[in-house]
Amino acid sequence: MRNFFLLSVLVLFSALSLKAQQPVNIKKDSTVQTAGKADTLKKRPVYINPGKVAGRKAAFRSMILPGMGQIGNGVTVYRLAKVAGIYTGATLLTLSYIENSNNYHLVLDELEFRVKFPGQRNPEGFLQDRQQDGLILAKDTFRRNREVIVFSFVGLYLLNVAEAYIDARLKYFDVGDIAFKISPGIIDTNTMYGYNQPVPGVKLTLKF
Repeated sequence: MRNFFLLSVLVLFSALSLKAQQPVNIKKDSTVQTAGKADTLKKRPVYINPGKVAGRKAAFRSMILPGMGQIGNGVTVYRLAKVAGIYTGATLLTLSYIENSNNYHLVLDELEFRVKFPGQRNPEGFLQDRQQDGLILAKDTFRRNREVIVFSFVGLYLLNVAEAYIDARLKYFDVGDIAFKISPGIIDTNTMYGYNQPVPGVKLTLKF
């Protein structure tokens, strides 16, 4: 009987101790949480500037073939006129380079003949009556003109690329709802010139 009583007391205390225990909180895996955050970051939309992308494409096209970037931005009369201006300028520069190069070689041949055969007339040349100093000055002038034309070619090429890029960027540039109104007005010249007589003028009003 005594043993049965002790056994009952032990069972009662063990049951009370089990109820008094607090539940253990299990922490979530941090790797799972960071993976979830990474997934939410990936789902965010990424802004892409269409004007910047179009500008790069137009510049690359113009680098490959001058004028192709302008045509890629859209075929309009204004853009076709720009392409015609680019090739007209390149044609004029090419003709000028050929002319100055031919004249340079003619003068150079005459000077070399006079150095090799002093006192003789060049039967194949037509610059026999020109003075030595004048021929040297003409040679330097034609050579300088050729160098200027080469730099002009480079400048025209770079201008073609820059213009195509700017045109593509402005195509996607939104200025918003901006309106302007031009109307006649009166300018008070009393504070400006000391006269009391008003002067007619033009009034410009901008609305944003």
